[in-house]
Amino acid sequence: MIDPRALRTFHQVCQTGSISGAARSLNISQPSVSAAIAQLETRLGAKLFERTRAGIVLTPAGEALEARARMLDHLLRDAEHEVIAAQKGLGAPLRVGGTPGALVSLLPRALSVMEMHQPHLTLNVVERPDRELIAMLRDGEIDLAFVTTAIEAPPADIDEQTLGRDPFALIVGRANNSLPDHFSLKDAARLRWVLPEAQGAFRRQVDALFLAAGAAVPSDAIRCDSLLTTKAIVRGGTRVTILPMQVAAAELSIGVLRAIPLREASFERSIGARWVKGRPLHPLASMLLEQLAP
Repeated sequence: MIDPRALRTFHQVCQTGSISGAARSLNISQPSVSAAIAQLETRLGAKLFERTRAGIVLTPAGEALEARARMLDHLLRDAEHEVIAAQKGLGAPLRVGGTPGALVSLLPRALSVMEMHQPHLTLNVVERPDRELIAMLRDGEIDLAFVTTAIEAPPADIDEQTLGRDPFALIVGRANNSLPDHFSLKDAARLRWVLPEAQGAFRRQVDALFLAAGAAVPSDAIRCDSLLTTKAIVRGGTRVTILPMQVAAAELSIGVLRAIPLREASFERSIGARWVKGRPLHPLASMLLEQLAP
Protein backbone atom coordinates (compact mmCIF):
# COMPACT_ATOMS: atom_id res chain seq x y z
CA MET A 1 0.00 0.00 0.00
CA ILE A 2 1.20 3.53 -0.79
CA ASP A 3 2.26 5.57 2.24
CA PRO A 4 -0.17 8.55 2.36
CA ARG A 5 2.59 10.78 3.79
CA ALA A 6 4.83 10.02 0.82
CA LEU A 7 1.93 10.74 -1.53
CA ARG A 8 1.33 14.12 0.11
CA THR A 9 5.05 14.87 -0.19
CA PHE A 10 4.89 13.99 -3.89
CA HIS A 11 1.87 16.30 -4.25
CA GLN A 12 3.86 19.19 -2.79
CA VAL A 13 6.73 18.49 -5.20
CA CYS A 14 4.21 18.71 -8.04
CA GLN A 15 2.65 21.88 -6.62
CA THR A 16 5.92 23.72 -6.07
CA GLY A 17 7.78 22.28 -9.07
CA SER A 18 10.89 21.21 -7.14
CA ILE A 19 12.27 19.17 -4.25
CA SER A 20 13.48 22.33 -2.50
CA GLY A 21 10.10 24.03 -2.91
CA ALA A 22 8.33 21.03 -1.40
CA ALA A 23 10.78 20.99 1.51
CA ARG A 24 10.07 24.64 2.28
CA SER A 25 6.31 24.13 1.95
CA LEU A 26 6.33 21.11 4.28
CA ASN A 27 8.97 22.59 6.61
CA ILE A 28 11.19 19.52 6.33
CA SER A 29 14.66 18.93 4.89
CA GLN A 30 15.35 18.33 1.19
CA PRO A 31 16.88 14.90 1.93
CA SER A 32 13.62 13.91 3.68
CA VAL A 33 11.63 14.87 0.58
CA SER A 34 14.06 13.01 -1.71
CA ALA A 35 13.85 9.93 0.53
CA ALA A 36 10.03 9.97 0.49
CA ILE A 37 9.99 10.20 -3.31
CA ALA A 38 12.57 7.41 -3.64
CA GLN A 39 10.48 5.24 -1.32
CA LEU A 40 7.38 5.95 -3.42
CA GLU A 41 9.15 5.13 -6.69
CA THR A 42 10.50 1.88 -5.22
CA ARG A 43 7.05 0.89 -3.95
CA LEU A 44 5.46 1.57 -7.36
CA GLY A 45 8.36 0.37 -9.49
CA ALA A 46 8.12 3.50 -11.64
CA LYS A 47 10.03 6.76 -12.07
CA LEU A 48 7.71 9.65 -11.30
CA PHE A 49 9.59 12.66 -12.67
CA GLU A 50 12.80 13.92 -14.22
CA ARG A 51 14.77 16.80 -12.70
CA THR A 52 15.64 19.65 -15.09
CA ARG A 53 17.11 23.10 -14.60
CA ALA A 54 13.61 24.53 -14.87
CA GLY A 55 12.23 22.12 -12.24
CA ILE A 56 10.58 18.73 -12.43
CA VAL A 57 8.95 17.14 -15.47
CA LEU A 58 6.43 14.40 -14.67
CA THR A 59 6.64 11.06 -16.43
CA PRO A 60 3.37 9.41 -17.59
CA ALA A 61 3.38 7.42 -14.33
CA GLY A 62 3.92 10.65 -12.40
CA GLU A 63 1.03 12.36 -14.17
CA ALA A 64 -1.29 9.47 -13.27
CA LEU A 65 -0.21 9.54 -9.62
CA GLU A 66 -0.41 13.33 -9.43
CA ALA A 67 -4.15 13.21 -10.19
CA ARG A 68 -4.66 10.81 -7.27
CA ALA A 69 -2.43 12.89 -5.02
CA ARG A 70 -4.62 15.94 -5.68
CA MET A 71 -7.70 13.91 -4.77
CA LEU A 72 -6.10 12.79 -1.51
CA ASP A 73 -5.19 16.37 -0.67
CA HIS A 74 -8.79 17.47 -1.26
CA LEU A 75 -10.09 14.52 0.77
CA LEU A 76 -7.93 15.44 3.77
CA ARG A 77 -8.94 19.09 3.45
CA ASP A 78 -12.60 18.09 3.39
CA ALA A 79 -12.17 15.87 6.45
CA GLU A 80 -10.68 18.79 8.38
CA HIS A 81 -13.44 21.18 7.29
CA GLU A 82 -16.16 18.67 8.14
CA VAL A 83 -14.83 18.14 11.66
CA ILE A 84 -14.67 21.91 12.21
CA ALA A 85 -18.21 22.30 10.86
CA ALA A 86 -19.48 19.48 13.10
CA GLN A 87 -17.96 21.15 16.16
CA LYS A 88 -19.93 24.28 15.28
CA GLY A 89 -23.16 22.34 14.75
CA LEU A 90 -23.02 22.75 10.96
CA GLY A 91 -23.33 20.20 8.18
CA ALA A 92 -20.42 19.14 5.98
CA PRO A 93 -19.57 21.97 3.53
CA LEU A 94 -20.96 21.64 0.01
CA ARG A 95 -18.74 22.95 -2.79
CA VAL A 96 -20.47 24.05 -5.99
CA GLY A 97 -18.93 25.34 -9.20
CA GLY A 98 -20.57 26.61 -12.34
CA THR A 99 -20.68 28.96 -15.25
CA PRO A 100 -22.02 32.40 -14.27
CA GLY A 101 -25.35 32.16 -16.10
CA ALA A 102 -26.19 28.68 -14.83
CA LEU A 103 -25.38 29.63 -11.24
CA VAL A 104 -27.50 32.79 -11.40
CA SER A 105 -30.43 30.86 -12.85
CA LEU A 106 -30.37 27.81 -10.59
CA LEU A 107 -28.68 28.39 -7.26
CA PRO A 108 -30.84 31.13 -5.66
CA ARG A 109 -34.01 29.17 -6.38
CA ALA A 110 -32.64 26.02 -4.76
CA LEU A 111 -31.19 27.80 -1.74
CA SER A 112 -34.46 29.49 -0.83
CA VAL A 113 -36.03 26.06 -0.40
CA MET A 114 -32.99 24.29 1.10
CA GLU A 115 -32.58 26.85 3.88
CA MET A 116 -36.14 26.15 5.04
CA HIS A 117 -35.06 22.55 5.77
CA GLN A 118 -31.45 23.20 6.84
CA PRO A 119 -30.91 26.82 7.90
CA HIS A 120 -27.28 26.30 8.97
CA LEU A 121 -25.90 24.83 5.75
CA THR A 122 -22.32 25.59 4.69
CA LEU A 123 -21.88 26.32 0.97
CA ASN A 124 -18.86 27.40 -1.10
CA VAL A 125 -19.51 28.63 -4.66
CA VAL A 126 -16.97 29.34 -7.43
CA GLU A 127 -17.43 30.51 -11.03
CA ARG A 128 -15.32 28.82 -13.69
CA PRO A 129 -15.47 28.23 -17.47
CA ASP A 130 -16.91 24.95 -18.77
CA ARG A 131 -13.49 23.52 -19.56
CA GLU A 132 -12.29 23.80 -15.94
CA LEU A 133 -15.36 22.41 -14.20
CA ILE A 134 -14.96 18.79 -15.36
CA ALA A 135 -11.40 18.68 -14.00
CA MET A 136 -12.58 20.19 -10.71
CA LEU A 137 -15.28 17.53 -10.39
CA ARG A 138 -12.84 14.71 -11.06
CA ASP A 139 -10.29 16.08 -8.59
CA GLY A 140 -12.90 16.47 -5.87
CA GLU A 141 -12.54 20.26 -5.72
CA ILE A 142 -16.30 20.63 -6.19
CA ASP A 143 -19.28 18.33 -5.60
CA LEU A 144 -21.56 19.72 -8.33
CA ALA A 145 -21.14 21.84 -11.44
CA PHE A 146 -23.98 23.99 -12.79
CA VAL A 147 -23.66 24.38 -16.55
CA THR A 148 -25.47 24.75 -19.85
CA THR A 149 -26.70 21.25 -20.76
CA ALA A 150 -28.06 19.33 -23.75
CA ILE A 151 -25.44 20.70 -26.13
CA GLU A 152 -23.19 17.66 -26.24
CA ALA A 153 -22.93 14.40 -24.32
CA PRO A 154 -20.84 14.69 -21.12
CA PRO A 155 -17.71 12.53 -20.69
CA ALA A 156 -18.34 8.87 -19.84
CA ASP A 157 -17.44 9.35 -16.16
CA ILE A 158 -19.75 12.36 -15.69
CA ASP A 159 -23.51 12.36 -15.06
CA GLU A 160 -25.67 15.25 -16.27
CA GLN A 161 -29.23 16.29 -15.44
CA THR A 162 -31.17 19.14 -17.05
CA LEU A 163 -32.98 21.11 -14.32
CA GLY A 164 -34.55 24.00 -16.19
CA ARG A 165 -34.99 25.91 -19.43
CA ASP A 166 -34.88 29.61 -20.13
CA PRO A 167 -35.76 31.53 -23.32
CA PHE A 168 -33.21 33.79 -24.98
CA ALA A 169 -34.02 37.44 -25.64
CA LEU A 170 -32.39 40.56 -26.99
CA ILE A 171 -31.43 42.60 -23.90
CA VAL A 172 -31.23 46.38 -24.33
CA GLY A 173 -30.84 49.47 -22.17
CA ARG A 174 -32.87 52.67 -22.10
CA ALA A 175 -30.79 54.17 -24.90
CA ASN A 176 -32.48 51.64 -27.20
CA ASN A 177 -36.09 52.42 -26.22
CA SER A 178 -36.85 53.04 -29.89
CA LEU A 179 -36.31 49.39 -30.82
CA PRO A 180 -39.55 47.51 -31.60
CA ASP A 181 -41.17 44.90 -29.33
CA HIS A 182 -39.87 42.04 -31.50
CA PHE A 183 -36.51 41.70 -33.19
CA SER A 184 -35.06 39.66 -36.03
CA LEU A 185 -31.40 38.70 -35.91
CA LYS A 186 -31.32 39.37 -39.64
CA ASP A 187 -31.07 43.02 -38.55
CA ALA A 188 -28.15 42.30 -36.20
CA ALA A 189 -25.58 44.15 -38.29
CA ARG A 190 -27.17 47.53 -37.58
CA LEU A 191 -26.70 47.16 -33.81
CA ARG A 192 -23.60 47.27 -31.61
CA TRP A 193 -23.16 44.18 -29.45
CA VAL A 194 -21.67 42.60 -26.33
CA LEU A 195 -21.28 38.84 -26.82
CA PRO A 196 -19.63 35.95 -24.90
CA GLU A 197 -15.95 35.28 -25.52
CA ALA A 198 -15.20 31.84 -24.04
CA GLN A 199 -15.54 28.84 -26.34
CA GLY A 200 -18.11 27.13 -24.13
CA ALA A 201 -21.66 25.83 -24.38
CA PHE A 202 -23.24 29.25 -23.81
CA ARG A 203 -21.33 30.83 -26.69
CA ARG A 204 -22.22 27.92 -28.98
CA GLN A 205 -25.91 28.45 -28.21
CA VAL A 206 -25.70 32.19 -28.93
CA ASP A 207 -23.83 31.54 -32.19
CA ALA A 208 -26.49 28.95 -33.10
CA LEU A 209 -29.19 31.62 -32.81
CA PHE A 210 -27.49 33.73 -35.47
CA LEU A 211 -26.95 30.64 -37.63
CA ALA A 212 -30.66 29.72 -37.37
CA ALA A 213 -31.56 33.23 -38.52
CA GLY A 214 -29.21 33.03 -41.48
CA ALA A 215 -27.29 35.99 -40.04
CA ALA A 216 -23.58 36.47 -39.54
CA VAL A 217 -22.33 36.81 -35.98
CA PRO A 218 -21.80 40.60 -35.58
CA SER A 219 -18.25 41.86 -36.04
CA ASP A 220 -18.94 45.08 -34.09
CA ALA A 221 -18.96 43.27 -30.76
CA ILE A 222 -17.23 43.56 -27.42
CA ARG A 223 -16.36 40.04 -26.28
CA CYS A 224 -16.98 39.65 -22.57
CA ASP A 225 -17.48 36.64 -20.27
CA SER A 226 -18.55 38.58 -17.18
CA LEU A 227 -22.35 38.74 -16.97
CA LEU A 228 -22.14 41.62 -14.52
CA THR A 229 -19.95 43.64 -16.88
CA THR A 230 -22.04 42.72 -19.93
CA LYS A 231 -25.23 43.93 -18.28
CA ALA A 232 -23.51 47.11 -17.05
CA ILE A 233 -22.28 47.95 -20.58
CA VAL A 234 -25.73 47.39 -22.06
CA ARG A 235 -27.48 49.28 -19.25
CA GLY A 236 -25.25 52.33 -19.60
CA GLY A 237 -24.90 52.64 -23.37
CA THR A 238 -26.19 51.77 -26.81
CA ARG A 239 -24.85 48.23 -27.08
CA VAL A 240 -27.14 45.21 -26.88
CA THR A 241 -26.68 41.56 -25.98
CA ILE A 242 -28.43 38.19 -26.01
CA LEU A 243 -29.10 36.60 -22.64
CA PRO A 244 -31.45 34.05 -21.13
CA MET A 245 -34.32 35.86 -19.42
CA GLN A 246 -33.54 34.57 -15.92
CA VAL A 247 -29.98 35.86 -16.12
CA ALA A 248 -31.25 39.43 -16.56
CA ALA A 249 -34.32 39.02 -14.31
CA ALA A 250 -33.19 41.46 -11.59
CA GLU A 251 -32.50 44.31 -14.03
CA LEU A 252 -35.62 43.58 -16.05
CA SER A 253 -37.77 43.74 -12.90
CA ILE A 254 -36.69 47.33 -12.12
CA GLY A 255 -36.81 48.52 -15.72
CA VAL A 256 -33.13 49.36 -16.27
CA LEU A 257 -32.98 46.70 -18.98
CA ARG A 258 -35.63 45.53 -21.46
CA ALA A 259 -36.05 42.10 -23.02
CA ILE A 260 -37.14 41.95 -26.66
CA PRO A 261 -38.30 38.52 -27.95
CA LEU A 262 -36.24 37.14 -30.82
CA ARG A 263 -38.22 35.91 -33.84
CA GLU A 264 -35.64 33.20 -34.52
CA ALA A 265 -35.28 31.92 -30.93
CA SER A 266 -36.56 28.45 -31.81
CA PHE A 267 -34.93 26.79 -28.78
CA GLU A 268 -34.41 27.64 -25.12
CA ARG A 269 -31.22 27.42 -23.12
CA SER A 270 -31.05 24.23 -21.06
CA ILE A 271 -29.31 24.45 -17.70
CA GLY A 272 -28.53 21.77 -15.16
CA ALA A 273 -25.94 19.99 -13.06
CA ARG A 274 -23.03 17.62 -13.57
CA TRP A 275 -21.30 15.33 -11.07
CA VAL A 276 -18.91 12.36 -11.10
CA LYS A 277 -20.69 9.15 -12.01
CA GLY A 278 -20.55 6.45 -9.34
CA ARG A 279 -19.17 8.75 -6.62
CA PRO A 280 -21.52 9.11 -3.63
CA LEU A 281 -23.20 12.51 -3.68
CA HIS A 282 -22.85 14.91 -0.77
CA PRO A 283 -26.18 14.89 1.17
CA LEU A 284 -26.70 18.60 0.47
CA ALA A 285 -26.00 18.01 -3.23
CA SER A 286 -28.72 15.36 -3.32
CA MET A 287 -31.13 17.75 -1.57
CA LEU A 288 -30.24 20.56 -3.95
CA LEU A 289 -30.86 18.39 -7.03
CA GLU A 290 -34.14 17.23 -5.56
CA GLN A 291 -35.32 20.81 -5.02
CA LEU A 292 -34.32 21.82 -8.56
CA ALA A 293 -35.78 18.80 -10.36
CA PRO A 294 -38.58 19.81 -12.77
